[in-house]
Amino acid sequence: MKARYTSAARAREESLCCPVACDPALLAAIPDEVLEQDYGCGDPTRHLRPGETVLDLGSGSGKACFLAGQVVGPTAQVIGVDMNHELPALARRHAAEVARRVGHSNVESRRGRLQDLGLGLDRLDALLAERPVSPSDALAALEHDAGRLRATAPRVASDSVDAVVSSGALNLVEPDAERQLFAELHRVLRRGGRAVISDIVSDEDAPPHLRRHAELCTGCIAGALREDLFLRALEEAGLCGVELLERQDAPWRTVEGIELRSVTVVAFEGKEGPCLDQEHSIVYRGPFRFSCAPGAMRRDPRETKGADYRVTTEAADATCATGGGTGGCC
Repeated sequence: MKARYTSAARAREESLCCPVACDPALLAAIPDEVLEQDYGCGDPTRHLRPGETVLDLGSGSGKACFLAGQVVGPTAQVIGVDMNHELPALARRHAAEVARRVGHSNVESRRGRLQDLGLGLDRLDALLAERPVSPSDALAALEHDAGRLRATAPRVASDSVDAVVSSGALNLVEPDAERQLFAELHRVLRRGGRAVISDIVSDEDAPPHLRRHAELCTGCIAGALREDLFLRALEEAGLCGVELLERQDAPWRTVEGIELRSVTVVAFEGKEGPCLDQEHSIVYRGPFRFSCAPGAMRRDPRETKGADYRVTTEAADATCATGGGTGGCC
């Protein structure tokens, strides 16, 4: 996975993304090289507001950061985090030019793991370089230094951002780290803040042989969260008011009958707003079809598609984001 994204930082790979509609007025300030190396699947930046501190997870070449920097304005800050070496370096290389075009500088690109936002990888690399250790002591030294950096100099502090955005990056995190990933969203958001996430989701769980497929793992396919579990993960992390802002009607791709599509979801930190419960009730007259078994309320997609549906399609040409765009495809 890491090798493929390193390669994609040098030459664009179309299979790693689907087209995204963005505001052409904002795109005009972003150099072509940044746009060419972008691998998102939606535009969560259109849901930002002026003055907000923004964290972009999986910021890559910096396109979403540079879009967000224009939306939030010169008095705000945008922080991009990506574990890749080449893509954040590309963003930093073009930051001065973007600042010249828009008239202000408010974007910073950092290296880090999305599920461990307290640890800055550049700082850890520098610390280990200053104090070489023998191979037998390397793991203990790494764990000690990583823990100290999280505690004394967190790369992204708790309760420090108003909005977390991401586009096509969360599905690249290893499954055993997903719970930690969503917990980090909760940790870094201020009360009243929100996460606005665009990602590829599936209507069914991918079977083991697809999850082991190297190309599918890096193409937003094998690691795609099942749509209902994605929404549930946000709630289980402590976020509330989860809302589906955008959802592709037609699948972006279908792999062995499993439909994959782009969605954009918002979830809030803290129970904000008035209580809307007016003690009203609704009576359903039926017919009823339900069970008390866990997960039984979810209808199996195969009831609609058919048990033998095994179609595989290439990526669709339609834009991943549905609605809200003002033209321009990037």
